[in-house]
Amino acid sequence: LSPVLEADPEFVEEKAWSLPLPPVADAPVTDDLRAMNGSKVSDNGFHFHDLVTAKCDIFRGAWVPDSAGPFYTTSTCRLIEDHQNCMKNGRPDSGYTRWRWTPHDCELPRFNPERFLDFMKNKSFAFIGDSISRNHVQSLLCILSQTKLLELKGKFERVLNSETYRPGGDRKLKCSNRVEPALEVYHDKEYKSKRWYFPSHDFTLSVIWSPFLTKASIFEDNDGVSTDIIQLHLDELDTVWLEQFKNFDYIEIAGGKWFLKTAIYHENNTISGCHNCRGKNLTELGFEYAYQKALNATLKFITSSKHEVHTFFRTTTPDHFENGEWNTGGYCNRTGPFKLGEVNLSDIDAVMRKIELEEFEKAAATGLKNGLNLRLFDTTNLSLLRPDGHPGPYRVFHPFTGKDKNAAKVQNDCLHWCLPGPIDSWNDLIMELLLNG
Repeated sequence: LSPVLEADPEFVEEKAWSLPLPPVADAPVTDDLRAMNGSKVSDNGFHFHDLVTAKCDIFRGAWVPDSAGPFYTTSTCRLIEDHQNCMKNGRPDSGYTRWRWTPHDCELPRFNPERFLDFMKNKSFAFIGDSISRNHVQSLLCILSQTKLLELKGKFERVLNSETYRPGGDRKLKCSNRVEPALEVYHDKEYKSKRWYFPSHDFTLSVIWSPFLTKASIFEDNDGVSTDIIQLHLDELDTVWLEQFKNFDYIEIAGGKWFLKTAIYHENNTISGCHNCRGKNLTELGFEYAYQKALNATLKFITSSKHEVHTFFRTTTPDHFENGEWNTGGYCNRTGPFKLGEVNLSDIDAVMRKIELEEFEKAAATGLKNGLNLRLFDTTNLSLLRPDGHPGPYRVFHPFTGKDKNAAKVQNDCLHWCLPGPIDSWNDLIMELLLNG
């Protein structure tokens, strides 16, 4: 690529930059803030925060219109996976890219790629979990490897990693840009775990696909079709991340929706029960049992390890399927955030969240004694308010081409996030916790 690109009319006119602002959603209401400080922390099942900065709780706020638009577009980031590339896949609206999470009681700085990379110099950061973790890493990569935008005489020009700024003349621009492209240095056979390297900062960014965090035998293809029941070992951590743990300075770790799948549970080298395994003559223990066991084992290992890692524990991400699930015709076709009182956590998400908070509280108490930096990355509530940010049917390229849009049956994705989209705000939160938490 040439370091300087001429103005692109298609880029200038892209919908994400020109649509009118959507209406403002009402602000969510949470309980008063409570720091842990070694004391018992109660929770109503919906809001709980272990970390309160000196100014405010950054997870208590509202989605507000953002006239600046997204950090990047499909034109300026080539790292977006097809399933989350909603604009390229034909999604007709783009208002969902023009909202930003804003805390009630303080200003949340916008993510600064240069400052982030400077902070991460000579360090490593791994995101461990399922495809939501991969979704988050792609968002972060798009911002870190973004194209600079400069405005000249009403036109946008794209400038890539140049050293000087030279206005006028031949209408070409150059600018100082210390944000470097990421070099992909590793991927597994299925491209689910990847590693990138930023040479000038000696910074390594990884995503490690470990949907259960513990050892599991999975017999499922990329379309969710299973050929056998998952075998889940609840007392053995997944070696795919365990063997790399000593290499990390920072991690974000999370469980998720995989625990809802049919599975047979193993403990002490024997079958202890299952979830949703009809006809197997096994004890039905339920997903709650497995989720608690897996989180407990994971957090206990982290807080007792001699290798100290700055750990963010991310809470559950709600889905927004309506009138069915992903495989029974469920869809998500909303175009704006929910207003206060319009939505509550589903029963399943509330159960998962309750388990997460209980296990985090126990681990945080242990971490405090051992001098470990363990933080709750509480994205549940802010994610709950964004039913508009999912790919929906636009997880594939132009899903309705040649079909009657009102009659066509297409699979929807109402769990992952479009890129650009709401998940980009997660990076603002991560950076605030890293620098000022």
